[in-house]
Amino acid sequence: MTSGEQMTLWALMNERAPDTRMPENSKIRLSPSSLNLFLECRRCFWLDKNKGIKRPRGIFPSLPSGMDSVIKKYFDSYRLNSDMPPEIKGKITGVLFSDIVTLEKWRNWRQSDLCYEDRESKAILVGALDDCLVENDFYIPLDYKTRGYELKEDPRRYYQNQLDCYCLMLEHSGFRTKGLAYLLYYWPEEVEQNGIVRFHVKPIRIETNIESAKKTVKNAAKLLSLPMPKSNPHCEYCSLVTKRRNE
Repeated sequence: MTSGEQMTLWALMNERAPDTRMPENSKIRLSPSSLNLFLECRRCFWLDKNKGIKRPRGIFPSLPSGMDSVIKKYFDSYRLNSDMPPEIKGKITGVLFSDIVTLEKWRNWRQSDLCYEDRESKAILVGALDDCLVENDFYIPLDYKTRGYELKEDPRRYYQNQLDCYCLMLEHSGFRTKGLAYLLYYWPEEVEQNGIVRFHVKPIRIETNIESAKKTVKNAAKLLSLPMPKSNPHCEYCSLVTKRRNE
């Protein structure tokens, strides 16, 4: 199915979705990515969680996933020797989390025991963590980001909620945080002989706020018990539905 066909099918499903909501007393499972969707478009989030109507997804490039895997192996090689990669040594706070067994569990959202539960709303927040730093018994999330060109925008616009959620889950799981996280960006600079690609590596320090993450979890859970929200005029997916209706 092409991306255009996916969009058309999604629009039809959206139009026909009955205005029913999540039953009371049911557990609500959330993730940092689903909360990003909530912050971007409440209608799309409501349809995803209440009706299983997910936004169309085009062809997903395999390179970022492959890069994520090799970066983790690279960092783990330094972790085993209680060292830091030279390109970030002295540029970030703390040392690499040494418990590789626990870290491997955190990296897999299906196995991770990192979570946060809001008992009032019966919402559970679960997510996978790329890596973690430790400084004086405080834990600092570290997330790898691969892109095709130099960073030009403030990454807080896209990743603030994600990092807030990581700190919230760590705190709730018994690991003290200090209102801090890092994004570690990789982008290609040049190709050398034998297929060697040289990357620029840039860590970005982000201040985090777990109270903001708690509020987002609570508000997202509350929305699911309410009627379906109106279309968001700034959402390209909602705009497609509006366009179809006008036609």
